[in-house]
Order: sequence, then structure tokens, then C-alpha cells
Amino acid sequence: MENNFNNFEDNFTESSRTGRPGPFYTESFKKPKRKSKGILFQMIIVSLISSIIGGSVVFAAFQFVAPALEPSVTGFLNNVIPEKTVDNSEASSGVDTETYKKVIIETSDSAVTAIAENVCPSVVGIRVTSVAQGNYLFWNMPTQGEGSGIIMSSDGYIVTNNHVIENALQDRSNKLRQGAKIEVFLPTDKDKSYAATVVGRDSDTDIAVIKIDAKGLKAAEFGDSSKLKVGELAVAIGNPAGLNFMSSVTAGIISGLDRKIQVSEDETMTYIQTDAAINEGNSGGALVNSKGQVIGINTAKISITGVEGLGFAIPINDAKPIVDQLIMFGYVKGRPYIGISGREITEQISSFYGLPVGIYILEVESGSAAEKAGIKKGDILVSLAGKEVRTMTELETIKEKYKAGDTVKVVVVRNNKKLTLTLTFGEEQ
Repeated sequence: MENNFNNFEDNFTESSRTGRPGPFYTESFKKPKRKSKGILFQMIIVSLISSIIGGSVVFAAFQFVAPALEPSVTGFLNNVIPEKTVDNSEASSGVDTETYKKVIIETSDSAVTAIAENVCPSVVGIRVTSVAQGNYLFWNMPTQGEGSGIIMSSDGYIVTNNHVIENALQDRSNKLRQGAKIEVFLPTDKDKSYAATVVGRDSDTDIAVIKIDAKGLKAAEFGDSSKLKVGELAVAIGNPAGLNFMSSVTAGIISGLDRKIQVSEDETMTYIQTDAAINEGNSGGALVNSKGQVIGINTAKISITGVEGLGFAIPINDAKPIVDQLIMFGYVKGRPYIGISGREITEQISSFYGLPVGIYILEVESGSAAEKAGIKKGDILVSLAGKEVRTMTELETIKEKYKAGDTVKVVVVRNNKKLTLTLTFGEEQ
């Protein structure tokens, strides 16, 4: 390495002394001598003359030559690029189809604005005041809850969720508890409340119909939820977190159809899934399609840490028949009813207490089908209509295959003995 560096240094020194090429390229530069003013004057004159001649030639070309060539050039271009045809609608509007499609796509967000303007007046706020028994001085402590509802008709019929209003009602009836009330607030007059009466409600489908004394209300338009497709626009309108955020609008898509969700120990429901934000207070509000039609009743949100965008609505096609019966009868007519309350005896409880697996009867309603069949408190129901019953879900599944008035066999265990009884389903009201 040292010898190579020495050779490199020697070559550099030698080339600089002798003028022979070495390892570096050197460039010499000689400063040009200044020319006389006469030459500069000549160059200016030549430039002026050239400019005058060039301008004259261009002017002549545009003035005389171009008009003569125009017909030939136009004909040639027409042969190469066919003339675009425009239909009457395009001609009248002055906009071709491609441009029109582009405009629609770029301004699609305005659809949500139009939907909000059209549907918001049809979504109301609901405030429920219920009375809970207090522990101090025997006071009755009022509590409040808030939700949403959808105007169905101009004369004051409103559909909402049963769970929005049920705390104000007596047991399974449509009557208000003492001291309880249901108030409706219109988005067009948020400072005024209307007292609501309950027309009918159904806990199985979580649907209720209430009515206020008002005229000229803007009723919502209902669509067809069977035509929904995953990925299409979905707009949720309601009152998340209560009436302070009344007429809130959130937009998303239809995320899924026919979602089976277990809503209680013995009940599963089918929902529309959406990622449009649905929060507490949105219950009973509207899920709307791109046409501004109500295609679902917002009802639930799955709240799991780290999971967002899971909102659910009752399909409007499932709700309509229930709503019609609630308005006509106050309840869903023909639905079978037994009239018992019970608790499941699981395998673990069975082995611990030596009891059969089934439904332990806690209460039997007076005058119910169960009482008429001879079922008593303390019995263990193990079979219905010839099928084994181990859970409340199984009991409901079997019952739903029948209608009020149908007769089946029911097997209960009483004092370690099996009894076969005849049960005629009552009508749930």
C-alpha cells in the first residue's frame, strides 16, 4: 500500500514538472480579447431586419394560407376521428354523459345532506319518566330515559323500540305506572313536549307504537329491507346520548344482513348490521337508505373494548306486520302463550341437587294456559309437544311452531314423579 501511494505521488510530481499526462486532468483557460464596438452595432442591425422579415411571413401565412387549407384539414380529421353523437337530452342540457356521471360521483356526499333534510323532521325524541321505589323515607324516586321514534302518520302515530318505553309501563300491559309518563319532542319544536299514550307493544320483537295528539306531522317513507345489499349507503338518524343531540345524522354502509344476535337468555333476533354510528339514545330511530326511505329501526350496539362500527337495526319488513297488529289489536294476535316464569336446571345444578334437567317453575300466572293445564309452582318442565326441554331457548323454539288455541302434551316432574298434562296455548297480549 505504501509503495503504491509513493508511485502515485511520484507520477503527479513528474507530470507537473514535464507537462506529460499524469493521474490528474488539468484544464487551461485563456481570457478572450475585447472586440470593438463596430461589430456589436452590426449585429443589432442584422437582428432587427430578421425580426421584420419573420413577422411578415407569419402574418401572411395566417391571413392567406390557413383559410385555404381549412376545408382539407377538417375533412381529414373527420375521417380519422368520427364526430361524437349527442342525444336530445344531452344536447338540451349541454352536458355529455361522461361529464354527467363524473359530476354525480364527485358530489355523492350531497345525498346524505338531502336525506337528512328530508327525514330528520320525521324522527322524534322520546323522554320516559318512570318511578322507582326508594329506600329512604318511602320516597318514590323518578328516573328518566331518552330515546328516538319515527313518525308513521301525519296524525301522530310513532313507532319506537319497546325497551325505550317499557320502564314506564305496568308489567306486560300498555298502561302507565302511577307517576310515570312518556313525552314526545318534535324536531321542528324542541321546546314543546307532547304526552304520548301506548297503542301497543311487543317485547319479543322489541317494537312499540305510541301516539300523540297532533296533526300535520311529516311522516317518514318506509322502504323494502329485502332489497338491501351489503355495501350500500346507510344513514342513521336519532338522538344519541339523549335530546341534547337531537336529530344527529351519521352515515356508513350496510355491513351485513340477517345477523343473528342473542338479545336475552331465551331469545335471538335477526338484524341489519351497519357501521353508521348507533349509540344509546338512537334506539327507536331510523336507518335510512339512499332514497331517504326507512329500512330499519335502530335498536342495538355491541360495546366491546377495541371493537367499533357494530350497530344493528330491526329490518322494516319484519317490523311492519308487528306494527300493523299493534295498531289494530294492541298486541300481536295469535301468538301462543303458556303463562309461566322459570329458571333453567343445568347439568351442574342437576348433579348437585339430584334434580332432572329442565325448567324449574317459579311462578304460574292466574288464569293462564299453564294453570288450566294443571302446572304448579315447583314443577320441573322436561318436555313440550313430545320434545325434550332443557333450556328456555328450546322451550321458546317449540312454542313458536304453534299458535294460540293449539293443544299439546306437556311433561312435568313433581315430587320425583313424571306427570303428562294437556295444555292449550293461550294468546299472548
